[in-house]
Amino acid sequence: MRNYIIRRTLINIPVILLVATMVFFATNVLPGDFVAQRIAANNPTPTSSPEEVEAQIQKIREDLGIDDPIAIRYVKYLGDLVRGDFGTSYQSGRSAIRDFREGIPYTLQLSLMAFTIALLTSIPIGIISAIRQDSPIDYFLRFFAILAVAAPNFWVATMLLLYVVRWKLWDIQLTEHPLLWEDPIGSLKLFVIPAVAGGLAGGAGIMRLLRSQMLEVLRQDYIRTAWAKGVRERVIIVRHALKNALIPVLTVIGLTIAGLLSGNVVFEYLFGIPGVGNRILTAINKRDVPVVQAFVVIIATFVVFVNLAIDLLYGIIDPRIRFS
Repeated sequence: MRNYIIRRTLINIPVILLVATMVFFATNVLPGDFVAQRIAANNPTPTSSPEEVEAQIQKIREDLGIDDPIAIRYVKYLGDLVRGDFGTSYQSGRSAIRDFREGIPYTLQLSLMAFTIALLTSIPIGIISAIRQDSPIDYFLRFFAILAVAAPNFWVATMLLLYVVRWKLWDIQLTEHPLLWEDPIGSLKLFVIPAVAGGLAGGAGIMRLLRSQMLEVLRQDYIRTAWAKGVRERVIIVRHALKNALIPVLTVIGLTIAGLLSGNVVFEYLFGIPGVGNRILTAINKRDVPVVQAFVVIIATFVVFVNLAIDLLYGIIDPRIRFS
């Protein structure tokens, strides 16, 4: 297994560098830049001549190190990235990764809550729907899963928010953003709506795939043999059927984790949560390129290693799988 992990890690390095390259060139072809926006914001009705404004822009670009040709900047960017230097924020003058460290606790809490809800809903529903195939409860659960897939998660979150506000179920302080370990009750009031909306949307695909995999496994000969030997239903479902049905579902779970991270951008913006998604939107609007690049590279690194962890779980669930 150690050789497999090393080999996969080495394969992931070019993937991360490719992502870094793509985000570098993508952020450098955006119309406008940070310098032009700052000059326009500081001088809404400029009194300086066009030549003086251009000189100011050139001076700021030199100070920020963005006056070089794009090829030279790309080489410098990759060199800094290899050394672990993600650059300096144009806006704050701090390390670009500092904003990520400040926002990651909020994003992690929201993602973990949504992922927990996704698993707690999708796995029981997928199992029940499979073992009660074509029954009224199966039709209801399948309808629920299709509805969760079809309904946009931001719309579900908005409807839940309006419902809570309309019926005054609890107060949601959008101006305060306590974390779970700071104010558990206040944090749950703020995070529970986006977590439920994101969890249901993320778990819907798991529900449908788990149901189909469970039906396929339940038709296998060894399951029929277990029924004929009088093995209890709970043992057959949990120990034999579910364990084998989860192998392809793990891939979807890995994709769900990545989807939750991208979906959090909308939720954080909608609920004013100062997480990574909200901060990256702010950085894009302000053309704070180093922050955008740092966030995308870090998230891409996390996603590729989550996929590696999912692949390693295959061998834990199914001992027949060997890593060579």
